[in-house]
Amino acid sequence: MRKIRDVLRLKYGLGRSHREIGAILRISHSTVGSYVRRAREAGVSWPLPDGLDDARLEAALYLPMAPSRVRRAEPDWARVHRELARRA
Repeated sequence: MRKIRDVLRLKYGLGRSHREIGAILRISHSTVGSYVRRAREAGVSWPLPDGLDDARLEAALYLPMAPSRVRRAEPDWARVHRELARRA
């Protein structure tokens, strides 16, 4: 489970550095930075609003990705099958 709530509490509630937070929560300092950046970009501040559960917090920070608009060619499955059969 992500530790977003704990990261925000330690960062803004207690003023800890990213490295300190990472050591306390046993996550990398770059993950701490990512959580803090995502929260800032989503407009989430500390203290968190009442009623904001972990699922809603995560949904605010991790918006769904839009489907790719790039069209990719379908692989030649017959050729793939031949190549795999040849190596077996």
